[in-house]
Amino acid sequence: MQDTCPTIKNILLLDSEGKRVAVKYYTDDWPTNAVKLAYEKSVFTKTQKTNARTEGAEIAMFDGYIVVYKFIQDLHFFVTGGDNENELILATVLQGFFDAVGIILRNNVDKRTALENLDLILLCLDEIVDGGIILETEANVIAEKSVSSSGLADGMSSLSEQTISQALATAREHLARSLLK
Repeated sequence: MQDTCPTIKNILLLDSEGKRVAVKYYTDDWPTNAVKLAYEKSVFTKTQKTNARTEGAEIAMFDGYIVVYKFIQDLHFFVTGGDNENELILATVLQGFFDAVGIILRNNVDKRTALENLDLILLCLDEIVDGGIILETEANVIAEKSVSSSGLADGMSSLSEQTISQALATAREHLARSLLK
């Protein structure tokens, strides 16, 4: 099955110092926590000097693995696959995770906000990959499922509707201010 189905080795969300914010490993390629931490540190060190803040993801070959990564603010997003995986599929997983986190954090993507919403970020990871198998890459679907399975959506409108209602409330507020001037 692994020959026909793309698999993910791990997904890492690290801070600007290379420390863990949220990580999930889906294989035993890194058997102990010490080995995992060493891998995270080395991937971070190798990629920190690159300019991965552009629109697309950067791709690197590292210790026999393909790593796609992207940075925003003080967060570094990484997706690792085997050396035979398709880089475009890995990049799609990375983009889905990156965009879902942006939706959940309402585009306030930084370490502090990520830590405050760590439960939702971990739910995102569970919605994207299960046991290394890719389940979902559409950011809106990932974010919606993560919020609804967290129990936060009870009695609330959907995340996309909430965003629209917030935009309307902001527009009403601006209109009211302009009328009062």
